[in-house]
Amino acid sequence: MVKATTTESKHLVFLSLICTYVVFAILLNSVGTVILQSIESFNVSKTQASTLEGFKDLPIAIVSFLLASWLPRFGFKRALLTGLTIVTLSSVLMPLVGNFLMTKLLFLSVGVSFALVKVSVYSSIGLIADDARQHAAKMNLLEGCFMVGVLSGYWIFSFFINPDNPASPEWLNVYWLVAILCAIALFVVLISDFPAPEVTTTESSFDSFKAMLSLVWLPFVVMFVCCAFFYVLIEQGLGTWLPTFNKDVLGLSNNISVQITSIFAASLAVGRLSAGVILNKVDWFVFLLVCVIAMAALLLLTIPLTLQERPDAAITSWQAVPFAAWLLPLIGLFMAPIYPAINSVVLSALPKAQHASMTGLIVIFSALGGTFGSLVTGTVFDLFDGQTAFYTMLVPMAILLLSLVFYRRALSKTMY
Repeated sequence: MVKATTTESKHLVFLSLICTYVVFAILLNSVGTVILQSIESFNVSKTQASTLEGFKDLPIAIVSFLLASWLPRFGFKRALLTGLTIVTLSSVLMPLVGNFLMTKLLFLSVGVSFALVKVSVYSSIGLIADDARQHAAKMNLLEGCFMVGVLSGYWIFSFFINPDNPASPEWLNVYWLVAILCAIALFVVLISDFPAPEVTTTESSFDSFKAMLSLVWLPFVVMFVCCAFFYVLIEQGLGTWLPTFNKDVLGLSNNISVQITSIFAASLAVGRLSAGVILNKVDWFVFLLVCVIAMAALLLLTIPLTLQERPDAAITSWQAVPFAAWLLPLIGLFMAPIYPAINSVVLSALPKAQHASMTGLIVIFSALGGTFGSLVTGTVFDLFDGQTAFYTMLVPMAILLLSLVFYRRALSKTMY
């Protein structure tokens, strides 16, 4: 029997979800900054550095695949506490060890922990939301706060980068601050009273696992998976490599390259926080089609502006930053509403008892898309140049557009 949850208790639970999500926003999306700094500090190639995305995303996919259907039995609160404890310890070790291997292990721990966290967070929203409209609103608010965490993360990391000596290991001291933020989130989760998830007592863990796999055969879930995969491929392909693009293509200094990337995160935050209002008045399908087309148009408009000759010395003044560096990150405004919208639609189409299993699939294919996007972009960047690497994103944008059309068609045939 599910214990009744008061409004105040629901608010505290939602606050704990936000705190946890913000911490992971900083860690997960620091990969672009860490790639840039790893190339500088640890003397690794772009192709080698691109593997950090895999160390982050593949554990997310594997752990989600193995444990997502089991987490309701383990308890969402316990899962959050476990994940936060792991990343707190890893953050403490990062400045103490300070090499590329430790960086890989850090993102490995972040990936394992986020698999536990994301399934628990998404499933918990279903337990504290009263209806589909409130679910969509909370989802967009949560994802908006996630992007605020991403935005703050760029500035937090940039403050620890020495502009006169970007290869200096001073930047690793940022992880002491990250460890403190993890500990604060851990405390908020600890004092929160989470509602008990719906669990069928006669169902074994293996049956739950099979139930998650059975969702893949639903036509609208198949099309959702395509949308999620290619969306995250685009977001990570552009977002992860934007700091390096700013440095190598536009000639910005390391700290300004990271700081100006915060415009991308700010655009995502504004887009997601405003999407809830827009989606109350506009059909989600039409809105998302416009967003994808606008993304492609902005990319086609901006990349030609970056073909000018690269300056001889790194740009260290904000007044000298080229227009393209300000314009390109605005693609996040149009990118932002897509992910939370398609997630909310698919979760609202399923019974609450299946939300943990569905979230497991969301995490798995999002992680695979992120890994593939970063590897492809990094490899093309290494073999050719940054402009070519970013132009390749037009292909998954076209596939995403088609996937949304088939997603809507499959949903219209689904009755719950």
